[in-house]
Amino acid sequence: MELREILAISGYPGLYKYVAQSTRGVIVESLADGKRMNVAAHAKVSALTEISIFTEGEDIPLADVFTRIYEHTQGKEAVSPKESPEKLKAFFAEVLPEYDRDRVHVSDMKKCFAWFNILIAAGFTKFELPNDEEGTSEAEPSAEAE
Repeated sequence: MELREILAISGYPGLYKYVAQSTRGVIVESLADGKRMNVAAHAKVSALTEISIFTEGEDIPLADVFTRIYEHTQGKEAVSPKESPEKLKAFFAEVLPEYDRDRVHVSDMKKCFAWFNILIAAGFTKFELPNDEEGTSEAEPSAEAE
């Protein structure tokens, strides 16, 4: 399983693995419980490889942020997304000191940590972006974790 197959779906908690295209949308499988469901074509679906985090310089892909968290935690789960906002901000600043404090909100940090913890529980150890040219486009990545 590769990071580019992992999807975040607006309005649905957790992360999902892309399974197949259906006539009315896409079929996905929950990383948490393995249940499959059909997601309507009009739903906002984002691959984790398309999401990036605002920084004071260039935006950083979420995969790179996950790699930094993984190295910081030595392969263990990150801080719980249910921690206090101050603790979340402090941990995020340790991992990504150059993050844009005006545009990256606590809710974005919560999603980032929740998604990271789901991926670790699912057995992910490498968070690499695809190197092939057809795998990603550099046109307009999402601005922040959604």
